[in-house]
Amino acid sequence: MKVLHVISGGETGGSRKHVITLLKQFAKNEVVLAVFQEGALSKEARENGIHVEVFQQTSRYDLSVLKKLARYIRQERFDLLHTHGPRANLFGLYLKKKTNICWVTTIHSDPSLDFMKAGVKGKIFTALHLYAVKKMDHYFAVSERFKKNLMAAGIRGDHITTIYNGIHFTEEKAVPVPRAELGADKDDVLFVMVARLHPIKGHEIVLEALQKLENSQVKVLFVGDGPIRSELEQAVDRRGLSGQVHFLGFRKDVEEIYAASDVALLASYSESFPLALLEAANQHLPVITTDVGGVNELITNEKTGWIVPTGDADLYRQAMEEAIFRKQRGELAKMGDDLYQHASRHFSLTNLYEMIRNTYERLLS
Repeated sequence: MKVLHVISGGETGGSRKHVITLLKQFAKNEVVLAVFQEGALSKEARENGIHVEVFQQTSRYDLSVLKKLARYIRQERFDLLHTHGPRANLFGLYLKKKTNICWVTTIHSDPSLDFMKAGVKGKIFTALHLYAVKKMDHYFAVSERFKKNLMAAGIRGDHITTIYNGIHFTEEKAVPVPRAELGADKDDVLFVMVARLHPIKGHEIVLEALQKLENSQVKVLFVGDGPIRSELEQAVDRRGLSGQVHFLGFRKDVEEIYAASDVALLASYSESFPLALLEAANQHLPVITTDVGGVNELITNEKTGWIVPTGDADLYRQAMEEAIFRKQRGELAKMGDDLYQHASRHFSLTNLYEMIRNTYERLLS
């Protein structure tokens, strides 16, 4: 079996982590990662022993790489094409037509929301992406809710396999980053949000909730980078939160940052199954999350975290207040320990690898 994974290459968030951790499980001669630009993803993949091929684009509209990719698929005799993300999915239409290769995808976010705030161009790309999604041979849905969404879009249920994201869970916690390096004191309540700086991730909801808390001992870390960083930095200044919110950018020491924090945050308007929450669970952190994707299969509300409706800053603030109260009572640690026990039993990397491999073999048999 030989599988070509295709992704744009500019990813710095959950999809980057998902692809690298998954491909590491396969034999080196079984998988190749194709990207359209050098970046953190290609660098990290090589560091992990993954074969990376770069089909460099002069811009994201440079379609000359498609013929090169199709030729590469034929020359290397790949059995299966696995695409990730809108650009790779769109290019998959051409590759399928030219090579007739078996084509699967893991959709890491709602295709109808991938181009939020992109104007007319965004609407065009959304329509094209939704068209491409309906032309694939098989789909990996990372939650039952996401499978239902795909079926509602007209995709047959027997063409969808629900496979939850997974990570390697460790027995010991990471060594925490000193809080002083994160702009926080030992007595602060430290919330951390690991997410791409993109409108779909809901950072503004967190800022609105934090402003309404009116508690200077609450600090929030935004870990990640993206297209709306300057917009969010301006929002922080406008809301008078510059002393409480710290932008850490892209970091490789996410585990250590989680270990230094009290609660993990997720405020997305759409997700499939957030890898960041599993990484938080591995560091025994309870979670405040919006009700997206498969989070209700990971979080037990008010026992291992809090689940609130999307876009509701008032309820998000209430959950943050409850987390602060639980810390004062010394109850956060047990919530985090309980989440770790549940997550490590049900969402391991071994489960993810075995189910994807079995699906590959079934499709090629």
